[in-house]
Amino acid sequence: MPTFPNESHTGSLLREVARLYTRAQRVVADCCHTTNTQCHLLTELDRSGPVPLSELGTRVSLEKSWVSRAVEAMVERGLVSKEPNPSDARSWLVTLTAEGRRTVDELNRTLDDHAGHLLGALSERERAVVESSLLLLMKALREDTAANCCLPPPERKESRSCR
Repeated sequence: MPTFPNESHTGSLLREVARLYTRAQRVVADCCHTTNTQCHLLTELDRSGPVPLSELGTRVSLEKSWVSRAVEAMVERGLVSKEPNPSDARSWLVTLTAEGRRTVDELNRTLDDHAGHLLGALSERERAVVESSLLLLMKALREDTAANCCLPPPERKESRSCR
């Protein structure tokens, strides 16, 4: 197994882990019978609740046309509803339906099971180290401007700009 003694190798390792895990999760996520874009939008709606269509695109860093097409396909399947936004008559509010909620719940269970299977290959001590490391990485990402520039600021903190 290669060692990663310096920061440049650690960056490569992190990118490779993220790439391989994302690819594996996409394969495993086939349970929801949607496109990768639709799965991404469904999970974001699960995290955020109802959001304007334009904000949904911003949150997932996708172009408006991709988001619009994906949302229309999910409306046709009954996974989301699209209603006029009561706070802005020029926009649409996208909301998970009961079927969308069931799909997201199934997706989350499947992805959690996959993660559990991967972590199950590690010893209890190794799993604890991985969990601790992931918590540290999540803390750093939540404080990172680049990771959060497209999200509305949390209500209890001041807004962060994307510079």
